[in-house]
Amino acid sequence: MQISEQPITTENLFANDILADVELREQNLFLKIIANDSEQLALAQQLIEQMDLIHQVSQNELLFKIKVTSLRTLSDQLQKRFPDDEINQQLTQIIAEHTIYWQAGRYRFNLSEKPLIYGILNITPDSFYDGGRYQDEESIRNRISSMINSGVDVIEVGGQTTRPGFSEISPAEELARIVPVIRMIKSVSDDIVIAVDTYKYDVMHEIIDQVDIINDVNAFTDDQRKLALLKDSNVGLLTMHSARTKDYDNLTFEMKRFFEDNLADLMDAGIDRERIALDQGIGYAKVADGYQDYAMMRNIDQFNYLNRPMMVAISRKGFGSKLFGLDKDDRLPVTLIAESYMYLHGGRILRVHDIDETVQLARMLDVIENGYWFND
Repeated sequence: MQISEQPITTENLFANDILADVELREQNLFLKIIANDSEQLALAQQLIEQMDLIHQVSQNELLFKIKVTSLRTLSDQLQKRFPDDEINQQLTQIIAEHTIYWQAGRYRFNLSEKPLIYGILNITPDSFYDGGRYQDEESIRNRISSMINSGVDVIEVGGQTTRPGFSEISPAEELARIVPVIRMIKSVSDDIVIAVDTYKYDVMHEIIDQVDIINDVNAFTDDQRKLALLKDSNVGLLTMHSARTKDYDNLTFEMKRFFEDNLADLMDAGIDRERIALDQGIGYAKVADGYQDYAMMRNIDQFNYLNRPMMVAISRKGFGSKLFGLDKDDRLPVTLIAESYMYLHGGRILRVHDIDETVQLARMLDVIENGYWFND
């Protein structure tokens, strides 16, 4: 048996655009199985029907559409039915070609296989949600242990808030806040992924050898020294789009252009594309917590064509207050609802305050998405 990707085109240009959208934005593949005999074809067709996939049979060929997130399930089931067949190696290669990796310091994450639970630890007195909560060693250490026990993948340390109307502190003060916490995380667990949220070159320069990820709300290109520094490291970059100083007539178009240009600038500076992840910058519009944020929640799948990990960074933000009048301590349910939508549409890095609930969210949605019944 053989399996391969099957390009599908028509003479209708609009139909071709729709098919491209199904593949790129909705993250589907069109695959073709060629069977050696009628028995193989029948078994393969039964499997495709059990997975509720749109398909067509012609002679000894089976054409079908499948979501990229279901390829692993398909592979497991084909292996059970045809354990020694070459089709398994061919499908393994197809999966590899559509896998998104993020190289971040000591780690290379397969984000097509598993999302990242990216925990927030702000060592600030003025962050919008948890400002002032973690100001002494005991509370910080307890928070670190709690996050790790809950299943966090990444702990991001923040020493400078960038909430609307924030006051800037000096690099020295920011370093005084975050460096002891980085050391504290390593003393609790040397295996946990460490990120820092900073836009200052001087801070990046001091901590670059101590962390795996740097998150920059200014997208790294505002200071050429950053690019030279990052080129010679292996840290992961989380680059963010910001619209605090911009008005858009066509939001999605302008965001696509921003990410395409930003990726090109970073790569031209010698930074490998696999090291770069993206953040839409929800909450960084010209009007804070305005309707532009909802448009960004909806349009997250418009950037799937870039084949880079997209962060979902909306934890307990002000949309919960704007829509429902919720205090920041009461915004978890509406946060989880919005995160679920964005996760199902391509967001693979979940930047959150609430680790337990987010671990459950991702696990539950993954199980549902691959909730097929094979009776075997």
